[in-house]
Amino acid sequence: MNAIERRIRDLNNLRPDLTAREDLQQYWEETLQTFNDKPLNSSRTQVESHMEGVEAYEVHFEGFDGTPIRGMYVHPAGGKERKWPCIVTYPGYQGTYYEPESLAMWACAGYAVLAIDLRGQKGGTGSQLTFDSGVIKGFVSQNITDKYRCYYRAIVVDCLKGLEWAAQQPEVDKRRVATVGSSQGGGIALLTAALSDIPSVAVAHVPNMCRIDYAMLSSTGSTTELSQYCEVYPDRLEQVLETVSYFDMFNLADRISIPVFVSVCLKDLVCMPETIFPMYDRIVSEKEMEIYPFSGHTVGSHQLKAGMAFMKKHLARVE
Repeated sequence: MNAIERRIRDLNNLRPDLTAREDLQQYWEETLQTFNDKPLNSSRTQVESHMEGVEAYEVHFEGFDGTPIRGMYVHPAGGKERKWPCIVTYPGYQGTYYEPESLAMWACAGYAVLAIDLRGQKGGTGSQLTFDSGVIKGFVSQNITDKYRCYYRAIVVDCLKGLEWAAQQPEVDKRRVATVGSSQGGGIALLTAALSDIPSVAVAHVPNMCRIDYAMLSSTGSTTELSQYCEVYPDRLEQVLETVSYFDMFNLADRISIPVFVSVCLKDLVCMPETIFPMYDRIVSEKEMEIYPFSGHTVGSHQLKAGMAFMKKHLARVE
């Protein structure tokens, strides 16, 4: 057995304890019920692009609160009677503003795609979320001691409502919707797959939001904001750990009932394999993992191609 095989074996044998609280299921049932009937108050406005054969729209809808969540929606032009499979994609942490051209590969592959901004980050979406105490730089520590008002709950509800918007579009075949993302976006792709009955397949590259307590100790990514928060407020550590447990895909993985594709990089110091392998082990539905031993926190062409092949297989057109 070589060193790479031994490393993968050891990762597959990880069996950490769950951090879920007793009311995990109740918490999400109440959350989903609370926001189920909240109106989207949505709009879509056609915009120009440099691509031929596609239509592009700027989208706004409301999610957790009154904040207009921005998205870019693109679909192949023509064929008004045809329903396209749809990709709903989420950005990595501090993701950039979407332009139609950045979504070209999905349109070329024959998909409609809705790319959702996350509130307050580098896209075009603001945030009306208020918080009562100081935060550590970025966003994830906003209201982190309150599981009902925290930033994590706001963005998850936003993204669930975005899924709802996509499934309602006249060009979309609501039977064939995929959630897709990398890093933060990969974690949200899995979370929405665990919490919504809309998606029929999920693709998560190097997903974040897995074993968040371990990531707080060891990752160099966004969870360092939580570590630094607890360094400033050590008396709030247990409150922070309780809050993040409700959004940890390690605790929620067994709720997923659709096919899932996950990619993981063994040299990733942001979304570490020690956080992803145990989460993946708990997925009970059909699943596939691609392992890249020599890559860090990246999504290369091989990962994209493998994820798209997985989606194509599961979103094959139903005549």
